[in-house]
Amino acid sequence: MDDSTNSLRWGIIGCGNVCEKKSAPAYQQVDGFRLQGVSARTPGKALDFATRHNVPNHYTSAQALINDPNIDAVYIATPPDSHCELALKVASANKICCIEKPMALNFRQCQQIERTFETQKLALFVAYYRRSLPGFVQIKQAISSGKIGQIRQVSWHYSRPPSDNDLRQKPNWRTDKNVAIGGYFEDLASHGLDILSFLLGRVQHAQGICTNQQGLYTAHDAIVANLLFENGVTGNASWNFASHLYQDKVQVLADKGSIEFAIFGNQPANIYTKDGNETLAMPTPAPIQGPFVQAMADHLRGVSKHPSQAASASHTNWIMDKILGVL
Repeated sequence: MDDSTNSLRWGIIGCGNVCEKKSAPAYQQVDGFRLQGVSARTPGKALDFATRHNVPNHYTSAQALINDPNIDAVYIATPPDSHCELALKVASANKICCIEKPMALNFRQCQQIERTFETQKLALFVAYYRRSLPGFVQIKQAISSGKIGQIRQVSWHYSRPPSDNDLRQKPNWRTDKNVAIGGYFEDLASHGLDILSFLLGRVQHAQGICTNQQGLYTAHDAIVANLLFENGVTGNASWNFASHLYQDKVQVLADKGSIEFAIFGNQPANIYTKDGNETLAMPTPAPIQGPFVQAMADHLRGVSKHPSQAASASHTNWIMDKILGVL
């Protein structure tokens, strides 16, 4: 796929902030991939994006992009309430797909998507790109090697103040209970819960308490949860979007040491053992989805297995649904 004439031609549905810096440049930079077209619902947005990013084609509808025989694969970068419908259309067109996280509106929709792509024998990726970032790969290696011993407990706390847009009650899919009943939890906690599964294995049991403390929007803004992993590790987590304090801290406790790190940002991770302390760099590549998109190319070439496919992403939705009490 190195030659441009043999590149896998991608189309992107949705031209929002994620595509501007995080993802679209990655599809243009990875050998064997070519960004061929974009679509957007807002009139003129696809043309503007295509012009600024030197994308050959733009479309006024997602269906037109999906139907184009010059598009081989589709990246769905729209809000999650449209993921299932669009993914099924991509499968119907017999095309490779990548879906922005979370994979769908709920676990039931994830199952439907997963079954459809399995039946069609089509590759399906989900943009939990942190699984491919070098820092989290290092943390996983440290845990798997037994550096801190047998894992016993994990905790994650994330809090931040309401944004100016929240205070102005500006419309936002992330705060609309009809799209994201958990509010920012579904956008941000999905990344962290997925990473915890990546590092520690699948979750066997999850339960939560959810509420709205501020009354600024219809979705939840405060959530706490308890977790039990299949390997016996226990966990607890909390997310609060009504606090004055920004905090993002994960602590993995084991019988011979511990690891502390943040899900977001690029602050170093710290490993503590009786033999001393170690710091791991958590660099943020530019574009941040670069390693994730490169891993897709490697997977399709048969070089290595991609870390974020339908099964793991669907499991993350299952965890969230259990915490939110909708499953």
